[in-house]
Amino acid sequence: MAYNIELADRIRERLSEIPGLDIVEKKMFSGLSFLVNGKMCINVSHDNLMCRYHPDLEDEVAERKGFLPMIMKGKQLKGYCYVEPEGFQKPEDFEYWIRICLDYNEVAKASKKSKKK
Repeated sequence: MAYNIELADRIRERLSEIPGLDIVEKKMFSGLSFLVNGKMCINVSHDNLMCRYHPDLEDEVAERKGFLPMIMKGKQLKGYCYVEPEGFQKPEDFEYWIRICLDYNEVAKASKKSKKK
């Protein structure tokens, strides 16, 4: 499970600056996920970000540098994308992705907890 540790540190540092967030890190999606207030928010997958944002922003984010659609079972998963490093190298671009993920996290529904057998 290889992921960019420097990118994970960058996310960790940025999220730690925001008071009142309950942040849990969990290895998943071939990388490291940052769960905020019990909901998946933003992830590091290899050298890319994996972002969860409001599906209404799909057209806007698709125009951003570094955007890659998330494809599952042959279909694009709206509200999720990968972002290649060129799309978040500048501080203002990195902040854009963090912000849209956190904004959606406030209204997103948490995943249903699986029952342990």
